[in-house]
Amino acid sequence: MILQQHKIVFGGTMGAGKSAAIKALSDIGVVSTEAVNTDTQAHQKALTTVGIDYGEINLDDGTKIGLYGTPGQDRFDFMWSIVCNGAIGIALLIDHSSTERLKDLEFYLNAFEALGSNIVIGITHLDLTNDQMLKIYRDWMSIHKKQYPLFAIDARNKNDVLLMIETLIVKLEIQSENVG
Repeated sequence: MILQQHKIVFGGTMGAGKSAAIKALSDIGVVSTEAVNTDTQAHQKALTTVGIDYGEINLDDGTKIGLYGTPGQDRFDFMWSIVCNGAIGIALLIDHSSTERLKDLEFYLNAFEALGSNIVIGITHLDLTNDQMLKIYRDWMSIHKKQYPLFAIDARNKNDVLLMIETLIVKLEIQSENVG
C-alpha cells in the first residue's frame, strides 16, 4: 500500500535519470511503469516511464517520504500536476548530454515552477559531455533571475541524490521557520 507522510517528485527530461535516482535512494523495491520507448528520436534508451515510478525513503526520525518519478516526455505533462499535488519538493533532473539542455531546463523549470516552489536542480550525464560543466546553467539562471540549488549528480549514486533531497527538506524547514 502506498501511504507516506510526505512526497518528493522527480521531474525533468527523458533519460535524465529520474528512475535511476529513485532506485538509488529507495528503501523499498521501486514500483515502475516503464514501457518500450517508442520516441527514439527524443532519446535512444530502450525503456521509458509512461506512468509514475514510486519508491520510499525512511529518515532517521521515522519520517517516511514517498519518491515519485514523472514521465519526461511532454506529451505526459497532464500527469505532472497530479503527481506534484501535495509534494513537499521537486527534484528537477536535466540531461547535460542533450544538445537542447538549456531549452530543456527552461521548459521543465517553467512547467514545474507552476506546480511548486521548493525546487532543486540536478544536472546529470556530465561525464558524457563535460563542456562548461555547471557554468552554463548558473549563467542561464542568473540571466533569467532564477535562484535554485544546482547540483552535478550521478543519478545512480545514492549520496548525490540524497544531497538533493536533504536540500529540499532544509529549504522547507527554513521556509516554515520564516512563516512562523
